[in-house]
Amino acid sequence: MWKEARRKALPPAQVTSPLAVIPYGLRHACVSFWLRSGVSLAETARRAGHSVAVLQRYYAKVLDGEEDRMNALIEQGLAEHEDGSEEP
Repeated sequence: MWKEARRKALPPAQVTSPLAVIPYGLRHACVSFWLRSGVSLAETARRAGHSVAVLQRYYAKVLDGEEDRMNALIEQGLAEHEDGSEEP
């Protein structure tokens, strides 16, 4: 049914695209994108409609290699706190 719906709803170039070959693919891509964009685990879980434990079990791998970016965010937060530009 999904293949037929894609064929009827999408232009030919998009029908042959691997994007959303299965409906779950869009959901997985969206949740992965939110996490890679820095949306918190709690907020991503709320939006996706499942628990933080599920995110950690199935999506944590999308954050592999993010240590440098996370460290930079922590350093930025500390600098803002030291400058007094952020409320305690």
